[in-house]
Amino acid sequence: MAAPVTPPRGMRDILPADKARRERVLARIRSVYAAHGFDEIETPVVEDTARLFSGLGGDNEKLAYAVMKRGLTTDDLRAAATPLDLADLGLRFDLTVPLARFYASNRGALPGVFRAIQIAPVWRAERPQKGRYRQFVQCDIDIIGEPGVIAEAELITATAATLDALGIPGCSIRLNDRRLLTAWLTAAAVPEALQPKALITLDKLDKIGLDAVVAELTELGVADAAAMMRWIDLDADATASWSMLERVPGDTAAAVADLRALRRALPGIPLRFDPLLVRGMGYYTGPIFEVAHPELGYSLGGGGRYDGMIGRFLGADVPATGFSLGFERLIDLIDLGDDGRADMVALVHDADLDLGSLMTLKTALVADGARVRLLKRPKNLKAALDQLAAEGCTRFALVPADSAADVAALDWRRLDSAP
Repeated sequence: MAAPVTPPRGMRDILPADKARRERVLARIRSVYAAHGFDEIETPVVEDTARLFSGLGGDNEKLAYAVMKRGLTTDDLRAAATPLDLADLGLRFDLTVPLARFYASNRGALPGVFRAIQIAPVWRAERPQKGRYRQFVQCDIDIIGEPGVIAEAELITATAATLDALGIPGCSIRLNDRRLLTAWLTAAAVPEALQPKALITLDKLDKIGLDAVVAELTELGVADAAAMMRWIDLDADATASWSMLERVPGDTAAAVADLRALRRALPGIPLRFDPLLVRGMGYYTGPIFEVAHPELGYSLGGGGRYDGMIGRFLGADVPATGFSLGFERLIDLIDLGDDGRADMVALVHDADLDLGSLMTLKTALVADGARVRLLKRPKNLKAALDQLAAEGCTRFALVPADSAADVAALDWRRLDSAP
């Protein structure tokens, strides 16, 4: 019995037509990001385990793929207390941790305020399901070195412009701030040691519902979880949601001021304050945001401020904030129409045509701006031409064995008039 030849579970092969479509969408995203002043960089697909498994990645860190050390002995395997003792590298689970390391490594060659684009695959050992894969592409923009909320305003503006350029209407941006969440949990007498787990539970609200969240918080040890949740108006519309900022407990003046400044600065972008927006990563320190779509039960992207991460590498704090679009979730919503590429034409040639003549014809057509496919004339020409049409060819020419290497002498036919 033949061995399976499918890709690993949760990963996919991308066929030519789909690959071309994906690249067109990525080109549109890159173009908008660049127009907003961001520069593209590239980082390795692996990082040291000490960086990837540092406690900053939240639940996603637990899904990272570790790479086993080379040259391990049997004694090494026996002595390992945990699987991570056997690994020195890991596949990146997002693009933010690699960016922080990149900035720490290259700071001297970068501007004081650095605006970065990263568009690349990441890997997580997820449970595969619709819209969720183990290898997927993220489209990130980040601003490093700007402590003010102007950085968040730039990120949100560029992201909204990208969604508009991709033809995805109706999206809104949900906003919150990790400082508000911390103050709320503290006012509710949630011990500091329990707060990270409480945030993970709150992040499940849209998946398991309010009653289940209250039950899970109670089991976690939150004294009166129902009372803690009571001030949240889950049915507030986009305008009314902002009134909740007036009743956030604790010393939160700076966080509230930042969110209100964003609302004033971006009147043309639908912004909604969401007091239960958490974001799963452990590294967020300030404003956080997600893209919501009215017809989808999941976000199309998100991000936030992570001022403390780069300081772990440099020994000095550097302000940073970023916004990521989930490409795999976007691609199914997008129709860019005609791809604008040159027509693909086919040279259907006899098997004994002089190779030099054939290459001369192809080179001349390519130089003239065409995309050229070569096809040795088969017995079933009709089926072959149907396949060419399916692949995007618009015209073909039959090139007999005695043909001269002259493009002008070819008899071009449209594929819909093939014999």
